[in-house]
Amino acid sequence: MAEPFDCMIRGGRVVTASGTFDADVAISGEAIAAIGRGLGEARRVIDATDKLVLPGGVDPHCHIEQMTAAGVVNADTFATATTSALFGGTTTVIPFAAQHVGASLKGTVADYHRLAEKGAVVDYALHMILADPTPEVIAEELPALVAAGHSSIKLFMTYDRLKVDDERFLDVLLAARKAGALVCVHAENHGMIAWMGKRLVERGYIKPKYHAMAHPRLAEVEAFGRLIAMARLVDQPVMIFHVSTAEGAAVIRQARGEGTKIFAETCPHYLLLDASALDKPGTEGAKWMCSPPMRTQGDSEALWQAIRLGDLQVVSSDHAPFRHDETGKLKAGPGANFKQMANGMPGLENRLPILFDAMVSQGRFTLEKFVEVTATAPARIYNLHPRKGSIQPGADADIAIWDPERAVTLADADVHDATGYTPYPGRVVRGWPETVLVRGTVAVAGDKLQIAPGFGRFLPRSGGEAARPTGRLEAELDPARNFGAELL
Repeated sequence: MAEPFDCMIRGGRVVTASGTFDADVAISGEAIAAIGRGLGEARRVIDATDKLVLPGGVDPHCHIEQMTAAGVVNADTFATATTSALFGGTTTVIPFAAQHVGASLKGTVADYHRLAEKGAVVDYALHMILADPTPEVIAEELPALVAAGHSSIKLFMTYDRLKVDDERFLDVLLAARKAGALVCVHAENHGMIAWMGKRLVERGYIKPKYHAMAHPRLAEVEAFGRLIAMARLVDQPVMIFHVSTAEGAAVIRQARGEGTKIFAETCPHYLLLDASALDKPGTEGAKWMCSPPMRTQGDSEALWQAIRLGDLQVVSSDHAPFRHDETGKLKAGPGANFKQMANGMPGLENRLPILFDAMVSQGRFTLEKFVEVTATAPARIYNLHPRKGSIQPGADADIAIWDPERAVTLADADVHDATGYTPYPGRVVRGWPETVLVRGTVAVAGDKLQIAPGFGRFLPRSGGEAARPTGRLEAELDPARNFGAELL
């Protein structure tokens, strides 16, 4: 007689990025063992009748237990942030190890590992933020860290204490090319933002709603174009974070159409909110301050279309949690101007329910597309697939069982992160993850967390296919002499 499986999810409708079908899912140990009907017995059976069986979400862009360059610490620990992720159906996260100027990148990564090992309840990888890419960091620390499984780097084109100038930017792109890493970028024109912000504050326009005006949409468009040109020069693939404008999406569409290896993402708040959210009494609008800011309803429609066309492959949360008090948004005091308020909004918990409602329940997209942009595509791009992001034999049994008809009203009182609010209070969403498994262990059942901090594991990654150059090296200035390749 065959040994029983450890767990069986029975009677549900399985959804992958490529198809939807009725099947049972059998789990042995931490992995999916079989998918089908009549699979045999199991020590534990989970009834998924009338439910959807989806891969756990992969959120590849979230800030956890991170201090900003301005010295403001996120509200969340790894325990609170990843607990909120679980309650929203997300089972894998990629937060940041954020280097500050003067700090060792190697030491920074080690510090974040200690925090994650202690607190994470879901599996995690780490992006490395380079704020100080000195020659020593680029030549010595970066290649070793990439080889150790940290195969994605983040650079900023704005913020006084984070921005990397074009020449050093090219140095990092080339180092990433040699090491086999993917470069992710916050791309906005720093000069435009600084100039606009200064003029607004000088004239007394200091409320949170003016934050949106301080980030001209042209700042995104110009930075995208400059980034793409630099990426082409050294033939280095890049991921453009949090696309917010119709024009930005169009720049990406053109570059991808010309064969440039560009990936891009957006976030739920750019799809579902607009700049009017900032226009609240007093400092209340600070809760909706993020960079880049939300734009217009027309931009939202253009971003939905960019997802439809494949110009944007991923929808991440960009979870950046700051409390609306003196520890976070209002650290500079209740009379602070918008430039003194921390940028960022919570999003890990609400990302999947908000998107399920907008994409599936409201009929914009198929279930398969929902799974693709929230789980499978990020797992592929960041080289976590097939272990993460799909339901298939051999994959980790990271599974979210959804009730597609359950309606939930989002409320500040119900959040599981430490921010204390949701950007979507009062919004009713239809579709909710009721049972969530991480590597075969039931992590959330109903309203109860079933696992303890430290359950999550680090996921070392190589760069994978996404980080591979195309072979079209635009630095080859003189093809007859191969002069450009010699320079690189």
